[in-house]
Amino acid sequence: MAEHNETGALTEAVFYILLSLYQPCHGYGIMQKTEEMSRGRVRLGPGTLYGALNTLQERKWIRPLEGESGRKKLYQITAAGQEAVEWELLRLEELLENGRAVTGKVPAKTDAAPGAGREREGGEP
Repeated sequence: MAEHNETGALTEAVFYILLSLYQPCHGYGIMQKTEEMSRGRVRLGPGTLYGALNTLQERKWIRPLEGESGRKKLYQITAAGQEAVEWELLRLEELLENGRAVTGKVPAKTDAAPGAGREREGGEP
């Protein structure tokens, strides 16, 4: 793995697109996987998705699969794309470690969004 990720932090959309492409997938499938993994929080529109796919191909983080015919082009993550995901995971782990160290908080595992279900002072939701 390279010494550092020269591109900086990944956007959430790019991170989910890359995760979606660990298995070959077409554009609509990427949109579905992203929405599913983010529990509906991240929804990619076609313009956002195809702009990101072009950028990721330029960076050599994904590639279209050769020999695919038909209207739906399949894409797959490359080794360079996997390295970008690994660096992002390290960056996110560092953020969590530092945040927990400073706040002293370790959040309970939940499917809810941050802050959901917490009560305000006085017992009000």
